[in-house]
Amino acid sequence: MNLKHTTWLKISPVKLKSTDGTEISVFELDIDHADDLALTQWATHFRNHYCLDSKIDRLRKGTGKSRDQYLMDMVFPDKTDDFGPATRSGDFAEILIADLLESQFGFWIPRTRYDDKLVRNESPKGTDVLGFRFAGSGPAVPSKHDVLVSFESKAQLSSGKPKAKLQEAVVDSAKDAMRISESLNAMKRRLIDRNDDEGADKVERFQEGLQVPYVRMSGAAAVFCSSVYDPEAISKTTDCSGHENAGNLMLVVVHSATLMKFVHALYHRAAIEALLCGSESDAA
Repeated sequence: MNLKHTTWLKISPVKLKSTDGTEISVFELDIDHADDLALTQWATHFRNHYCLDSKIDRLRKGTGKSRDQYLMDMVFPDKTDDFGPATRSGDFAEILIADLLESQFGFWIPRTRYDDKLVRNESPKGTDVLGFRFAGSGPAVPSKHDVLVSFESKAQLSSGKPKAKLQEAVVDSAKDAMRISESLNAMKRRLIDRNDDEGADKVERFQEGLQVPYVRMSGAAAVFCSSVYDPEAISKTTDCSGHENAGNLMLVVVHSATLMKFVHALYHRAAIEALLCGSESDAA
């Protein structure tokens, strides 16, 4: 992954552990707000999770809306109404964790989760993030050391009393064993719809009924605004002892300053800069 914003994720020297002794990796997202090129690249990457630039004109045709209006009114979670702000927070956290797992841990993560959301102010169903790592040459030669990781993420991006978000993610992560097969099937269907047979083959390697087993890892992540990031509280309120996959569990925390304000700015940039992706055709 060659996206500049992933280099802004810096591993913290702070060493945290849950009450049962599970290590917690802590990253600080140090955003360079003056780097317009990197922010534009990030906004493009972010926008394409919801709606590919190559499809936006066809999708908005008949709505009477410009690209930015279509995205803000019909695709992106709303900034203020209903569950929009909470959905923005959750979607951003999930996409950021996917970026982190690719850039810092070497997983391959298909970005299929948001492109067919039926209700924009709700998060998609299923596992938050699915990632894959191949020990050998790929799905054609499967290895018992291939890895599937399923991550659940939670977010607290606004100020207030710190909440036990990492523990919430741990609890939800323990449920992933029951929904991985459905999430894999949904991901494969979307890749096939995109004519991405290579990607579908990679996902297929991890579906049920395989001759060669693989390593199943679990993950729980929490993304915080730095104003509510409390390392001591995170350690004290996180307990993984009852997790069904405790021996293969990753814990990740990310924090950054004024994060909800930045999230709104990223959605705004993603919408406005959609006007620049090629020549805009008649929306009528």
